[in-house]
Amino acid sequence: MELDKMDENDWKYHGEGNKSLVVSHVQHSSVLRLLKYPSQDAEHTQQTTEQACRHIHSIVDFSKNVMKPLLGEAYVHSGEVVKLPLDFVRHLSLKVQQERPELRCDKVMDTFSGYALCLPNLTQLNACHFGDHRLPLCVEIKPKCGFLPFSVHVSKECKRRVCRFCMHQHYKLANGKWKRQSRYCPLDLFSGNKQRMYIAVKHLLEEPQNNFKIFKGGELIFSCKDAAEQTPDMSALAQQLRPYFTHNAGLYKGHLSAKAVLNEFIQVVSSALLSSWNCSRTGEPKKVHPADARGYCEASPLHRDLLRNGNNSLSKDSVLSRILQVQMLDNLDIEGIYPLYKRVEQYLEEFPKERSRLQIDGPYNDSYLEKVKNCPAEDDGSIEYAIGKVHQYRVAMTAKDCSVMITLAPCGEDQVLESSLEIQPAKPRLTYSVSILDLDPKPYDAIPYQHKLDSKIVNYYLRSTHSKQDLSSSSSLLMEREDRTLVFHPV
Repeated sequence: MELDKMDENDWKYHGEGNKSLVVSHVQHSSVLRLLKYPSQDAEHTQQTTEQACRHIHSIVDFSKNVMKPLLGEAYVHSGEVVKLPLDFVRHLSLKVQQERPELRCDKVMDTFSGYALCLPNLTQLNACHFGDHRLPLCVEIKPKCGFLPFSVHVSKECKRRVCRFCMHQHYKLANGKWKRQSRYCPLDLFSGNKQRMYIAVKHLLEEPQNNFKIFKGGELIFSCKDAAEQTPDMSALAQQLRPYFTHNAGLYKGHLSAKAVLNEFIQVVSSALLSSWNCSRTGEPKKVHPADARGYCEASPLHRDLLRNGNNSLSKDSVLSRILQVQMLDNLDIEGIYPLYKRVEQYLEEFPKERSRLQIDGPYNDSYLEKVKNCPAEDDGSIEYAIGKVHQYRVAMTAKDCSVMITLAPCGEDQVLESSLEIQPAKPRLTYSVSILDLDPKPYDAIPYQHKLDSKIVNYYLRSTHSKQDLSSSSSLLMEREDRTLVFHPV
């Protein structure tokens, strides 16, 4: 990338989250990730510049030195920090402003520091066309937390039975975040059971919210629009996907039916999520079961027999298993972490200079990773135990909020591929790549907020479900009373 020849017309709006905005190059497979700030913060130019520099470098260091060793070298692309010409950044900001969703415009792009993160464009698969005219597909999934808490510190029994995602849906609907409730349950996706995974991906398609997107040739073709009133158009999506699934099964009037296309697509996505990069060639891949954790969520719409009795395990080196293992570093739950956070805070009040040694604000290096890996197993009352558990919790929270990118590309009949890079050896033949992104460090100072939010979500879920049960009971009682009135009314 020639930084002195940057032209905003070579870049286009790609998407954005709560804290950053992404643009992609129109020709090369690269993206730039730029930070966002509340409008009022943008006025403090010097402070913003220094903050952006530290923030961008901390993202790279955390991804490269902490998350990559834990999740696997093959899955993580850390990127590099670049310093862009300010004129280019300001012109780019003006260009992409009209394409930004209205709900995201409460924050502005950082146009003062010039710092950005340069990453490969994971919606494209390099050198994957193999002479095929069909563009690569990319599926982005934000799977969320894949296990139920098993900590002794959990105070509400419902947290052991219903997953955080399903409970949070009730809270988000009440606050107007979404118009419709998603039936997706992360525990179904992380189960390793092909039937449960199929249903989980199907539910993501039906109500994607911000957990599911599809790109074609780097262009977004399927997602949930902000405050969308209409349900996703499955027929239109099937039309986009049909050229990738042209074999004979499921033909209707000479072409593959929409239902068959989506069925094939879901199976391909599930296969990629289950594939293991490093499993033994000579035997069965190792399996992993979530230790000490219940394998199903009571809010899942699936039949109880399937939830309880299905074969539930993940290949040890599959992307979902890697993510789940890091998520489960949170073995105390926020209810167990919050008292340890307060212990650290009390310690820092007495010894403020210790903040640096404890690496609360980084640096995210080998020493930080050692603190995560070698935290004492039992609480001995020490500050080392408390900070070790807090570090583990922050790493687990990053894994709970990460995204998985599955890039799929058709390959020709005569193309020879490594077996580990191909799914469905029978038609359709697709080569694939799986990556993990959105691996920013979660702020230490956000722990009190997370503790309050957890309480709000759980309490609202209990109130809303009890209200529905009471309403249901009242309806049943009313019916019984009406029946009695009909029976005993004089004729």
